Amino acid sequence: MTLAARPPRAIATPCVKVCAVDGVSGVCLGCRRTLPEIAGWAQLSDDERAAIIAALPGRPDPMARLKAQRP
Repeated sequence: MTLAARPPRAIATPCVKVCAVDGVSGVCLGCRRTLPEIAGWAQLSDDERAAIIAALPGRPDPMARLKAQRP
């Protein structure tokens, strides 16, 4: 297969199909991306997506705050 005949490469995404954004932090409960990151994901370069993915483990877990508020 030639380079021109190859299908486009899939865009790597941290999405886990749990799409709910925490109103306080503005972070998705599933993937921890912000709404602007999610909305612009397809337009980001590979390096920009890699930087976001690398930052995700260091972001606060929005579920932890929600769990802490439960009685």
